[in-house]
Amino acid sequence: MTRQNIGQPVRTSSFVGRRQETAEVRRLVANHRLVSLTGTGGVGKTRLVLHAVPRLARSFADGVHIVQLAGVRDASLVPLALIEALDIRDVSGRSPVRVLVDHLQDRESLLVLDNCEHLADACARLVETLLAETAAVRVLATSRHPLDVSAQHVLEVQPLATPTPGEPLPPKPALEYPALALFADRAAAVLPGFSLTEANQDAVAALCRRLDGLPLAIELAAVRMRALGVQQLLERLDRRYRLLADSADSEGSADSEGILPRHRTLRAAVDWSHDLCTREERAVWARASVFAGSFDLGAAEEVCAGPGLDRDELVDAVAGLVDKSLLVRDGDAVHARYRMLESIRQYGLDRLREDGAESAARRRVRDWCLDFVEECERRWFGPDQPELVRRLHAESDLIRSAFEFCLNTPGELRAGLKLAGHLWFFWFATGALVEGRYWLERLLAAAPEPTVARARALWALALMLLSQGNAVRAAPLVEEARELALRLGDEAEVAHTFFGRGGACLISGDYERAKAVYEEALSRPPRAGESMSLVGFKYVELAHVLAIQGEYDRAMALCEEFRQICLAHGEQWIHSYLLRILAFAEWAKGDQVSARVHARECLRLKRAVGDVFGTGMTLELLAAVHARDGEGRPAAVLLGAAKRIWQDAHVALDRTPSHGPVRTGAEDVARALLGDGFESAHREGLELASDHAVAYALGERESTARPVFDSPLTRRETEVAELIAEGLTNQQIADRLVVALRTAEGHVERILSKLGFTSRSQAAVWAEARRTTRT
Repeated sequence: MTRQNIGQPVRTSSFVGRRQETAEVRRLVANHRLVSLTGTGGVGKTRLVLHAVPRLARSFADGVHIVQLAGVRDASLVPLALIEALDIRDVSGRSPVRVLVDHLQDRESLLVLDNCEHLADACARLVETLLAETAAVRVLATSRHPLDVSAQHVLEVQPLATPTPGEPLPPKPALEYPALALFADRAAAVLPGFSLTEANQDAVAALCRRLDGLPLAIELAAVRMRALGVQQLLERLDRRYRLLADSADSEGSADSEGILPRHRTLRAAVDWSHDLCTREERAVWARASVFAGSFDLGAAEEVCAGPGLDRDELVDAVAGLVDKSLLVRDGDAVHARYRMLESIRQYGLDRLREDGAESAARRRVRDWCLDFVEECERRWFGPDQPELVRRLHAESDLIRSAFEFCLNTPGELRAGLKLAGHLWFFWFATGALVEGRYWLERLLAAAPEPTVARARALWALALMLLSQGNAVRAAPLVEEARELALRLGDEAEVAHTFFGRGGACLISGDYERAKAVYEEALSRPPRAGESMSLVGFKYVELAHVLAIQGEYDRAMALCEEFRQICLAHGEQWIHSYLLRILAFAEWAKGDQVSARVHARECLRLKRAVGDVFGTGMTLELLAAVHARDGEGRPAAVLLGAAKRIWQDAHVALDRTPSHGPVRTGAEDVARALLGDGFESAHREGLELASDHAVAYALGERESTARPVFDSPLTRRETEVAELIAEGLTNQQIADRLVVALRTAEGHVERILSKLGFTSRSQAAVWAEARRTTRT
């Protein structure tokens, strides 16, 4: 999988049973483009999917991408959640759905949409569009109910099998009844040495029957083995279940299909777990239910601590909830994070609402997000940028929930604008322009009042638009921001607008005007509260204009001046831009050695902060250095790698006219050096992901992971050709790749057509020759 860890929780316990279901999931995904796993809460849909996904990875040349939707509350955010999971950095300015369709158009990917039930309509619309407008994308969804899409195949996930009452148990009951095996496994985790024996197996069987074989209910019960025996567990659970069943019967709630009884079973198990929690644990459970997705201890302290629960008690309560399997610990030994299963979270949220405390808790989440983002912005101009990017990505669900709260709660719009304005650096640096525009445009439209927060949001939106090459829309926004900041007397926000004002001129090709704006900006000393990153961009862009106009020495001097400030602070992002301009000026002057050193140093910093677009431009600059030094092959590979970045982001190559001569000049020289070999080396670069391209450019790997023999085939077609060379039939190829027979046959037909062959034996000879050439 290319992005197998996106949104995928770390498993902290073993997976028990479900062999037949796992095989059925694989078979269905091979034969159907949409498969929905349905079933009641707590039945184990998510665990089954996460267990099956690694076994599906090889079937999809472009990866399996897991999208956790439990933390997404606003239906309009579903496309953005997919964009983040697919790591799409798009600058085209198109709608999120269009971005997804175009990105996935010719890709062989599996999208796993987990927990769709609360977003069923939005998921159905998006899935229907993706299936209709892409060729090879498949979707595996989990939901309590099927999606309203006609093309889907539904697999209802059943509870784990339990023995029939009165039926004699076999000698090794855990082998035949997964419910018993799961209980034994989880009980042994809290009571070392526990196992099924003749003395306890009947009670375990009765307990699992009482819990209807629901995995979550069984796991919650097994935790109680620390204090109780199996028979005691069964007796107490019977009492709890009878109370709940009597209450439901008195209300006339019955379900002929058995869905509500299973729900009552899970409710009884969760109620019992709640009763056995301490006062502090119950408080944390309820308050933490407002967290969207996962959270860390710092967030829990700010949101969950309060009257009747101090921070020391909170830490103990979190540990207690983890011990009781009510909180799941994710992350690693350094970065611990926590999350709730959706059924557990919903129970806690119900309790919070009963206490009338939901709004207060969500306001604390809003406050925490504001404090967190402001702290990240304050620390951004410094050595912690990679760590801040990691943390901001980790908190993305929580930040989105804060935006939703601000947009939907009276009196909160200004806080939402402030939050969005302080996130400009993250969206800008990481290329998350689609999401940045989404929130900024919504909040600006909803909050027209003349505030400092609005002024900042206006120029932040202008930066997003400029990154997408849209100077026409950006220019009036940044001017409005400047006029508003002047009217409000905020000198820092006035200073912040210079970057966007000059950028609009630069992208429009008005270099003289851009130069004048940036020279005016640098003539003014930094104002109190002014972002040092934006001060740095004034140096970057003035040096950029000077280098375009041939004033190389002055450009290099500006770069070196602010580089010293970056080095003193350990800053990497602005430093990387300065290095690229410096390397460009050196290359233009003919100083190949210095240009190569600084371009490579730039790439190291770009990689650290995840600046994909800056990486693409620097790869092309380094290609120009290689080409001028007579090194045609690395030049062609790097040009191909940069082209893949532009294609994935849907960047028009004329968007940066000042950089165009670098690219075209490098390509002309590389073609002259390599002749017919240029296309093969260029395709090799197209195969490289961004991180691999940087490693190649830095000399950390001698070549791509899979050098490309001059071939018109896609990666999947190449893999099929290699299997033909192994002597496999179409059916065997389908089995090996876990795809339908007709899919394998289609691959073979396209291989023969593209290569101009008439038989499989010709394709086998071709594939063998390709393998020999590679080795």
